[in-house]
Parts: sequence; structure tokens; C-alpha cells
Amino acid sequence: MANIISPLDETVIGEITYANGQDVVKAIDAATKALTSLGNTSIAERADYLRKIHDEIILRIDDLMEATIIEYGATRERARWSNVISATTFQNQIAVLEKFEFVRTVNESRVILEPIGVTALFTPWNSVAGSIAVKLASALAAGCAVVLKPSEQAPRQAEIIMECIDKAGLPAGVVNMVIGRGDLLIKPILESRDVNHISFTGSTVIGKLIAKQAIDTMKRVTLELGGKSANIILEDADLTRAIPMAIQAAFMNNGQACIAGSRLLAPESKREVIVRLLQLEAGEFTVGNPITGDFKMGPLASKRQYDRIQEFIQQGIAEGAELIAGGPGRPHNLPMGYYVQPTIFAGVSNSMRIAREEIFGPVLSVIFYKNEEEAIAIANDSDYGLMAYVSTRDNEKAQVLAKQLKAGRVLINTLKHDPLAPFGGYKNSGWGRENGNAGMEEYMEMKAIIE
Repeated sequence: MANIISPLDETVIGEITYANGQDVVKAIDAATKALTSLGNTSIAERADYLRKIHDEIILRIDDLMEATIIEYGATRERARWSNVISATTFQNQIAVLEKFEFVRTVNESRVILEPIGVTALFTPWNSVAGSIAVKLASALAAGCAVVLKPSEQAPRQAEIIMECIDKAGLPAGVVNMVIGRGDLLIKPILESRDVNHISFTGSTVIGKLIAKQAIDTMKRVTLELGGKSANIILEDADLTRAIPMAIQAAFMNNGQACIAGSRLLAPESKREVIVRLLQLEAGEFTVGNPITGDFKMGPLASKRQYDRIQEFIQQGIAEGAELIAGGPGRPHNLPMGYYVQPTIFAGVSNSMRIAREEIFGPVLSVIFYKNEEEAIAIANDSDYGLMAYVSTRDNEKAQVLAKQLKAGRVLINTLKHDPLAPFGGYKNSGWGRENGNAGMEEYMEMKAIIE
């Protein structure tokens, strides 16, 4: 039994009984037995399941929003957007499923794509419904049965999603949820020869441990891990657009986003004006309790997160970076709750810890460059490669630059999300891709038939 503490005011809002290893074994057994019934469903039937899940989530949007705000600390705007996205992910998957080539001709062979079998899905606390949706929609469309292990930090959000799935009327055992400590629940999953695939979203350290141990039973592994994304503002960029986008890219989701543009690369020639604009924009980035007002940022998700961010802010000061906004401690009017000040450091060297490690909080490092070649080199000088951002008036130049960046996605003059384009990273940001055709293929095996 564990208490669930709201980050809004540090009050206990519920209790949760953790699953144990025996519960996981039962979930795996149920999923294994359900493979046959799911395998006999048609594309039209699976599309209908996806449609019904979408409809049920839409009916529960208000409940999901409330849970996301109270349990996680999301702003009202973020809570609505992220949960609507979770619903539309299931809807979007229908078009992917209906157009997917399960049988392909390759030279003289017929290639068949078959469901990989039982898959274990590990989803994080910073995007509960969205992360469940992007994995589960692909798995169900492919014909896989699932053991779902969401974060134990956000059980109510996961519970509501499971209630929606139950209402959709899927065959018994197709989706099974277990909530508990990941270090305990992963063991029977890794040891089971009935689990054929693991899709994990979380830290790079844990992802690597899972990948190493998965090799013993030759499980396929999809990993969506950390990021330290570079946001490059070129000399010709419209700063009235680029700076607000840079702040939003860094502080989105209370700074707790793997895609956060946490390294801002700016031209040295515009240092003074960029610092001034960042300070002005940061001053408008209000922090507060989402229940009581329309703020741009709520609290961090937990005391552990709060303490971690404070450590990084102190580290930045100790390393000699110039603090131009925010700083240590809570905002003065928020004595309770895990609120932090959106913090910006200028004059950061790419070798500093605040520029190298994923902070996973609202801390932006501004690195000044002398020319575009240096900007590209700094952007690529990272252990991560999940996302990159470019601001410029010259689209042709942006396209050339995008090809040189070692990142799974490059956003040019925008922060928009394409739900059907592949999502995943280079280097320590992961293995494999999610979304659309590429995401669905992660849950398939290929068989060539030659006559």
C-alpha cells in the first residue's frame, strides 16, 4: 500500500495497492490465452475496437482532465490537449490499420507481417494517457495481446483509461494492467518466454538495463528514452516568434518532457537582445495551482522531481553559468506544493552538466555560437538525439541544416506534433519508432514465403 500525494499542495489524495510478481504472471497468462481470440479478429473488428476506445475516452475527458491536474499537476490547457490526443491516437490508428500492407511482394517472395504476440508496455508518469495510447493503439491494430505497466505515480489516470478499454468490449485478456514498482514487476516479464516484445518509455539508464536483460529470451525491444534537444535560432530568425517558441519548447508540460528544447543555441552577435527577450518572455510564464487559475505552468510531479531540479539549478550556478531568470526555491507566493521557478541560464558551455544531462524540468541552457557550422556541431555533441528545433526565415537553409542534425525529429519554425510521422531517437534516445506505419511494424514479425 502506498499513498498518492498531489503535487498541487502535497496532500494525500488516495492509496494504491501495488501488484506483485504473481499478478504479473497471471496477466501474462491471460494475454497468452487471448492471442487466439484476437488473432481471429478481422481488420474491421479491430478498427471497431479502436473506434470504441476513442469514443469512451472522449466521454471521460473531464474525469481524465481532473485526474491529470490533481494527480500530476498539469495546467488545464495541457490536461485537455494531452488527453484529447490520447483519444485521437486510437482514431488515427484506424486509417493506419486499414491501409497497412500485411502481405507484400518482394522480388519473387510473398512477405507476411504477423503480430509479434504478447507485448509488455511500460509507460511514464509525465504523459499517462498519451503514452498508453500510442503504444496500445499500435499493438491492438497489429493483433497483439498486452500486459500494460503504467507508472505507479499516476494510477487514477491509468485506471480511467482501463475503464474506457473495458467499456469498448475487447475479448477478455487482450489488455491487462498491473501497477507497482517497475524494478519488481519487470522480473517475471523478462523471464517469461511468452512475452515476445517490450515497449518502454522512460529513462535511458532503465531502458538500457531492460535491453540487456531482454536478450536472454530474445525479446524484441522498443525504447523511447531521454532527450537533450537543441533549439537552434539562426541569425535571420524572427525573434518575436522564435523566442516565445523557445520558452514554450523548454517549459512545456512543466518542463517534464523528453522532447523539451532544453539547449537553446543562439548567435553570439545577438546575445544582448536575445537575453533581454528571454527575460521578458520568462516573466510572462506564470506559475501556479491550475485549480485556482489559468497558469502556464503548474508544479512538478513529485518531491523527488522538485529536489532533482533544485540540484541542477544549484549545479548551474556552481558551474559559473549566468542566471538570467528564475533560480533556486519556490515562487514566493507558493509555499506548499512542488512548484519551481522557470529558470534560464545564459553563457552556458556545452560541456557543463546542465547542458549534458536530461534535467526533466523547466531549466533552459542558452549556448551562444559564432557561426552555423559551430551551431550544428554543438547540437550534435550530445549523448541524445530525440528532437531538434530550428528557427529561420530561410526554409531552404533549414532543410539543409535539418539533414545534418542527428535527431529523430526536426521541427522548423513550429512546435506542432504529427501523430502519424515516426517518433523516436538517435543514440541514447532510444531504439525503434512509434506512431503510424513505423510504430505498428514494431509489433510485427516478417515471414517470407518463397515458391
